[in-house]
Amino acid sequence: MRAVHGITLIEMLTAVAVLSVLSLIAVPTFDALRRDALRTAAVNSFFHAVFLARSESLTRGQTVSICKSADGRSCLHRRVEWTVGWIVFVNADRDEPPVRDPGESVIAVYEGWPSGSITSNRVAYSFRPHVQGVVNGTITFCDRRGPTHARAIIINHAGRPRVARRDSRGQPLRC
Repeated sequence: MRAVHGITLIEMLTAVAVLSVLSLIAVPTFDALRRDALRTAAVNSFFHAVFLARSESLTRGQTVSICKSADGRSCLHRRVEWTVGWIVFVNADRDEPPVRDPGESVIAVYEGWPSGSITSNRVAYSFRPHVQGVVNGTITFCDRRGPTHARAIIINHAGRPRVARRDSRGQPLRC
């Protein structure tokens, strides 16, 4: 008798069928994980920008602002979403809405989030070193899955941010 090494056609087709079924089940799960990771990265990036602006304002003793920016050098105040990106810069002349003038240094540049939408009830955010300014606002991060998967950064009047699944009144987020 001779020993047979290998698999039969039926065994191979069975293995391919099982693998196909498992991949059909796993793909939506991996897509949700990928979308969650992208949203979390965008939220964390803006969260970091808020803490950086607060810290730099106190360190430098000057107003530090966060504004929408597509080129990493200038602020956009038109009806553009925050998805284009944003910058943190020293707003030496304290203009409102903040405009980055020549000579005002850019502290950090952040890439946008093209796979979702970022909306805010404010055009920009400015942090002052020793005065409690009105910095409060809400920045909402949504993707195509809608409000149930949305996250918001809510900034209070003292400039402290928190991440939430509902708006400041406890209502579901709107996308």
